Amino acid sequence: MSTATWVVLIIAIAAIAVAAWMYLRTKQTQRLKSQFGPEYDRLVEERGDARRAEDELARREKRVEKFHIRTLSREECDRFADAWRVEQERFVDDPRVAVSRADQLVQEAMKTRGYPMSSFDQQAADLSVEHPRVVEHYRAAHEVALYDSRGEASTEDLRRAMKHYRSLFEDLLNRHVTPQEEVRR
Repeated sequence: MSTATWVVLIIAIAAIAVAAWMYLRTKQTQRLKSQFGPEYDRLVEERGDARRAEDELARREKRVEKFHIRTLSREECDRFADAWRVEQERFVDDPRVAVSRADQLVQEAMKTRGYPMSSFDQQAADLSVEHPRVVEHYRAAHEVALYDSRGEASTEDLRRAMKHYRSLFEDLLNRHVTPQEEVRR
């Protein structure tokens, strides 16, 4: 083969390799967007770059793969659901304690399912892998808890925090409130 033929062949192979790499990267982006939904968008905005966000999401997936996350038993779900009802009722008389206890219940449910307990940011990142549609509720509730610790949260803020905790809590329990239950609340 002539030198020109080799050059054309090398350029063609390089073009195919670049096209394959771009295709795989696009598929990875589509998969991560689909899996993480709003968490993908939040992280892209936070990191300022889609590639950095995607690398972070891939690291989260690898980290969470090592955990032994399990579904709660029916008895555990019932016990947690009963404890949640107590805190919802407590909200009327003592919203601050109810919100604090709701946070504790969420953490207990996470721990029981097999999530490691660490910093809030790490917990939220870990949750985002399997609960990407509700992890933002956890962040919003935590933010209210921080306001409350400084005495800056209103009763309405605390009510919203309870709703946020409830959304995450129900997802952790793999139990969603039926319309009939919602009416009773």
